[in-house]
Amino acid sequence: MINAKLLQRMVDASNDGIVVAEQEGSDTILIYVNSAFERLTGYSSNEILYQDCRFLQNGERDEPVLELIRLAITNGQPCRQRLRNYRKDGTAFWNELSITPVYNEADKLTYFIGIQKDVTEQVEALERVAELQRQLDEAQARVRALENDQRR
Repeated sequence: MINAKLLQRMVDASNDGIVVAEQEGSDTILIYVNSAFERLTGYSSNEILYQDCRFLQNGERDEPVLELIRLAITNGQPCRQRLRNYRKDGTAFWNELSITPVYNEADKLTYFIGIQKDVTEQVEALERVAELQRQLDEAQARVRALENDQRR
C-alpha cells in the first residue's frame, strides 16, 4: 500500500491541477489544491482554500455544462466536462474538469476529487478547424454555382 507521504509527493508532481473538496451545504469547499492547480489558475492555496471553486467562473454562471456538473455533484456521480474558467489575472482558459465523488467506509459521500486540465490549445484548434471547414464549404458552393452558370 502507498504511504501518505508518497501519495502526497505523487499528487504534487502532477502536471494537472488536483483539488479535494467537501460538501458544505450547497457549496463544495476546497480543502486541498496542488501546486499545478496554483500554476494553472494563478491563485495561491492561501487565497482559495475553504472557498467554493465557483470563483473560477468569474461570474459566468450560464454555461450549460455547469448544470451538468451541479447535477453530478448533487447525485454524487462522477462527471467530466469542458468549461471556460478564468485565471486570477482575468485571462480565460478551457478547463477539462473531471470530478469524482469519494465515499467513506460507511458509503457516505465525504469528498470530491477534481482534476483540471488546460485544454485551451485543443479547443482553439477545433474552433479553427470548424471555421476553415465552413470557409471551404462556402468556397465549394461558390465554385459549384459558377460551374452551373457556365453550363447555362
